[in-house]
Amino acid sequence: MSDYDNTNSGILGRNNRKTLDTHPDFSGSINVDGKDYWLSGWVKERKDGSGRFFSLTVKPKDGAAAAPRQSAAKADLDDDIPF
Repeated sequence: MSDYDNTNSGILGRNNRKTLDTHPDFSGSINVDGKDYWLSGWVKERKDGSGRFFSLTVKPKDGAAAAPRQSAAKADLDDDIPF
């Protein structure tokens, strides 16, 4: 019998530790291409009132933060300091 391969799969369940409105309604983990991530989900209402949907975020489990986004203006700056 071979070991179970959980690559490209995950689990999401109700967050029983939610204490603030900003905390996710659901939490879990997911594996994408062999890398593990924390998965968080919020149930949101559509602006037009036509129903609900999930809003999701993922964060690497290894603690590495995602690369910060740079604005186009900042990316054009010359970071060389002459001293």
